[in-house]
Amino acid sequence: MATASNTIAFQGYLGANSHIAIKACFPKMTPLPCVRFEDAFEAVQKGKAKLAMIPVDNSIAGRVADIHHILPQSGLHIIGEHFMPVTYHLLAVPGATLKTLKRVESHVQSLSQCAKFIRKHKLTPVVSADNAGAAKDVAERGDKTVAAIAPPLAAKIYGLKTLASKIEDADHNTTRFLIMSKTPLKTNATKGGPFVTSFVFRLRSVPAALYKALGGFATNGVNMTKLESYMIGGKFSAAQFYADVDGHPDDVALRHALEDLRFYSKEVIILGTYPAHPYRKSAK
Repeated sequence: MATASNTIAFQGYLGANSHIAIKACFPKMTPLPCVRFEDAFEAVQKGKAKLAMIPVDNSIAGRVADIHHILPQSGLHIIGEHFMPVTYHLLAVPGATLKTLKRVESHVQSLSQCAKFIRKHKLTPVVSADNAGAAKDVAERGDKTVAAIAPPLAAKIYGLKTLASKIEDADHNTTRFLIMSKTPLKTNATKGGPFVTSFVFRLRSVPAALYKALGGFATNGVNMTKLESYMIGGKFSAAQFYADVDGHPDDVALRHALEDLRFYSKEVIILGTYPAHPYRKSAK
C-alpha cells in the first residue's frame, strides 16, 4: 500500500527517465507522476511524498531549463545525487515505419539529445511536456505519421513498438538527478564521504566581486565542479549563481572558502551536502 512516507515524486509520466532513475535508486518506493517540476516539489512540501527525483544536467544538452530558478525557492534540501546513462528509442504505434513518419514528439531535452537522428530522417520535431507523456499521446492517437522519442520502458507501458533504438547523439549521454527532501541530510565530515556541497549565491555590487568571492576556493584548495549564472527578477544586472563544490562545510578548507564567499555576497543559501555519486570518480 502506497503511503506518503513511501512515495517519491517526479515530473512526467510513468516511463520517463526520472521514473527509471527512481526504479534504480528506490525500487521499493511508489513513484508519483507530476505534470510540472513545481508540482513535484509541492508534493514533498505538502507531505504527499517523502522525496523528489529531479533531473538537473545532461552531458549533451546541458542544464535542464528552469530547475536552478526553482531549487532555491522550493524550501527543499538536496540529500543525494544519481548519474544515469540515458538511452532513447523511436517509438510508434503498430503498423508505423520510418517511411510513414513525418513528426517526432518529445521533451525539448530529449529532442536536443537526438538531434542528429531527427535531421538524418528529416522528421519535424515537436516539443512535448515530457518524453513518456509524448509516448502516451502517440499511443492514444494511433497516428502512423507521428512517433515519440522516449526510454524503452515507455514502449512497454504504452504498447508501442521500437522503430529505432539508441538514437541519442553520443554514447556518453548521461543525466544527473538530484534527490530532494523536506529535511536536510545529517552528515559528518569525517564519515561517509567524499561529499558534494551545492549552494546558490548573489554577489554584492562591488568591482571584481565574483573574482574575489571565488578566490577563497582557489586559495583554500577547494575544487568547484560546477558554476552557472542566471538572471533573477527579470533584471539583467541581478545574477544569481549556482555552484557545486567538493567537500563538507565542516572541512576547514571549505569553511574558510564559504566565509570569503559570504563576505562578498548578499546571500548564500546552502542547498545540501550529500555523498558524491561513484560516477564522479569514474568520470575523471
